[in-house]
Amino acid sequence: MYDIGAWPRSRLPVPVVVVGNVVAGGSGKTPAVIAVVEHLHSQGWRPGVVSRGHGRLSLECLEVLPDMPAQNCGDEPLLIRQRCQVPVFVARLRAQAGQALLQAHPDINIVVADDGLQHHALARDINIAVFDDRGTGNGWLLPAGPLREPWQPSRVDVVLHTGQRPAFAGFEASRALGAHGQSAQGERLPLLTLKNQRLMALAGIAQPEAFFDMLRQQGLTLEHTLALPDHHDCQGLDLLSDPGLTLLCTEKDAVKLFALYPQAGLRLLAVPLVFSPEPAFLKAIDDLLTPLKHH
Repeated sequence: MYDIGAWPRSRLPVPVVVVGNVVAGGSGKTPAVIAVVEHLHSQGWRPGVVSRGHGRLSLECLEVLPDMPAQNCGDEPLLIRQRCQVPVFVARLRAQAGQALLQAHPDINIVVADDGLQHHALARDINIAVFDDRGTGNGWLLPAGPLREPWQPSRVDVVLHTGQRPAFAGFEASRALGAHGQSAQGERLPLLTLKNQRLMALAGIAQPEAFFDMLRQQGLTLEHTLALPDHHDCQGLDLLSDPGLTLLCTEKDAVKLFALYPQAGLRLLAVPLVFSPEPAFLKAIDDLLTPLKHH
């Protein structure tokens, strides 16, 4: 109905870039959003981010603040806010989030939508589809397959593969763990110093085993692993009862765990993901934005 013009789309007065996926579950979309926002900032743009805020308790439109509880705004929007230091708004309707963002921060001249390829009510200038090694799976829609919508390459402007074995043509990105873990207080500890120590790893992401495997590839021995559902609130977990155990988690989990264990110090460390899209991917975005720079 949106495609044929029967239902009107809401258009913001600045360019809109949507970073999303057509496959259910995590595909590296949030790291891609962070990479796009950081690149836009480096190119002189003043980006802001909108998101639905999956998993949050409220449905109101609100600004994400860096010290806000994750259950109020969603773990991914909070991570983006903390990492990118740009305004982030969440709302069930992304156009509403965009309007509130621009009203509160009129200097913003480009909006990046975290997810939203299927949110056709918001007009956009660039569509970026992110895929992992699953590609489009068996090509079937949910629940028979992994697709949220039929995969039509013509509907997107840029394809980014975050896995190691791209299923079809598109740009690629590498993923690796950072060399340090970081505590709630900002203390950094080299992962190399954790070799031969008692470690537990926790991940509440779409593919927890990928995080555990990357830790093991760093030479770390994991005494315990805890795979939680994506966006798990981490409430009610007795994680630091063993004083000899160091807990490693993803940055996405850390935005919740640091609030639950503020005095954990170096016993609770977030291990950042270093996400590096190939330069041609960023150039493709720049080329698409060139005609829109009058904004």
